[in-house]
Amino acid sequence: MDLEETTELRLQFGKRGGILPVVVQEFASGQILMLASVNEEAFEYTLQNKVAAFYSTSRKKLWIKGETSGNYLKMINILVDCDQDALVYQVSLEKGGVCHTFNQHNENRKACFYRRVIDESGKFEFLEL
Repeated sequence: MDLEETTELRLQFGKRGGILPVVVQEFASGQILMLASVNEEAFEYTLQNKVAAFYSTSRKKLWIKGETSGNYLKMINILVDCDQDALVYQVSLEKGGVCHTFNQHNENRKACFYRRVIDESGKFEFLEL
């Protein structure tokens, strides 16, 4: 109960091997842009620099979104869930999109969630082209 009602930030990094899931949401539109992971280093970087940073589970290192692409995510709000073991980063896009895939115009897609399941057949529909 103390964890749910405190105003003290006590993120539970130990629960999942040192990382927490973070949903990245565009503040202005509410659109979900991506799902990523943060460790303590990435979270501290984000707090100090007001730019979204993550922990790359594939490369096993700090990943500052936009460092190579220029598609930085400016931090607006950080939401913490009741158990302090999941986060929502509400951001503004500084340039382009967040996804590593490209649309028909050879631009980064705005969001990693760019397809929708259209029926029980499991087929996708593209939300942006």
